[in-house]
Amino acid sequence: MAQNVNPFSSTQNTPTKAAEEKQSLPKDNHAVSKRLQKELMVLMMNTEQGVSAFPEGENLFKWIGTITGPRDTVYAGLTYKLTLEFPHSYPYSAPIVRFATPCFHPNVDTGGNICLDILKDKWSALYDVRTILLSIQSLLSEPNNESPLNLEAAELWNNQTKYKKYLMEEYHRAFDRAQNNCNQQDS
Repeated sequence: MAQNVNPFSSTQNTPTKAAEEKQSLPKDNHAVSKRLQKELMVLMMNTEQGVSAFPEGENLFKWIGTITGPRDTVYAGLTYKLTLEFPHSYPYSAPIVRFATPCFHPNVDTGGNICLDILKDKWSALYDVRTILLSIQSLLSEPNNESPLNLEAAELWNNQTKYKKYLMEEYHRAFDRAQNNCNQQDS
């Protein structure tokens, strides 16, 4: 009878199993690394304004992304940083994506977690970093108020004047906190 065995699990301690794991892991990591390098090149050649991403240091599995708020929205002129962590099963599993810059939005919680279907149950191996960033950028202007992570933002969304006022206060407060933290570290 055939068994489903996770090649990354070390529950069996046979020497041949350990050897197989060592052989399969670099090959899998190499394929993921190759895919991520290709996506990085596409992003570097990207002519679209408002999205970018690069590896964080030498680690190809952790990236920092940047999106700007879409024009003609309450987010216009604002810039947000995101973290992207790629599993070794990427692109067959979605990366973990969070806002690093605090983002007041109906589908973003205070920890930066994002409620977006393509990052969960609607994930496809056809998606790439560019697609993810463009989808999040689009989410800024078109939230899903049926599934809010931030109830206060969802309630305010229908009054765009009040929403923008609160958004700008929160954004500048976060920016000021970040500046103060940098100044304290420099001292």
